[in-house]
Parts: sequence; structure tokens; C-alpha cells
Amino acid sequence: MLILSRKKGEAIQIGDGIQIQIVSIQGDQVKIGIEAPKNVEIYRQEIYAQIQEENKRAVATTSLIDLIKKSQTK
Repeated sequence: MLILSRKKGEAIQIGDGIQIQIVSIQGDQVKIGIEAPKNVEIYRQEIYAQIQEENKRAVATTSLIDLIKKSQTK
């Protein structure tokens, strides 16, 4: 993990197309702005984890339905 210190108004550049800027700092809360190409999906970590969990459930449900259908056709 790369750890960098930044002050309000400073930014971090990731590759050619992503820039993360420190917009404000209030107490222990930091607001950031992210500029990225439209095709780059950006999520808060907790939302991304929920999406991944829902995807796993959907795959498991689909697999179960497929197994049931296969057993009924035999």
C-alpha cells in the first residue's frame, strides 16, 4: 500500500486518467473529489462489498435453479 500525505487543494494522479483531489478537511473527515473517465466505476468500499455479496448470492441462486432444472429433466 502506498501512503501519501496531502493537504487541502492538493491532488494525487493515478495513471493518465484519474485524479484524486483533497477538497476539504474537517476534524477526522476528509472530502475528496475524483476525476475519472466515465467508464471507470467508482464506489465507496462498503457499497462495493455489498455489490460483490449480492453478485455471489445471484450466482448461487442461479446455480441452484440450474441444478433443480437438470434434476427434473432426468
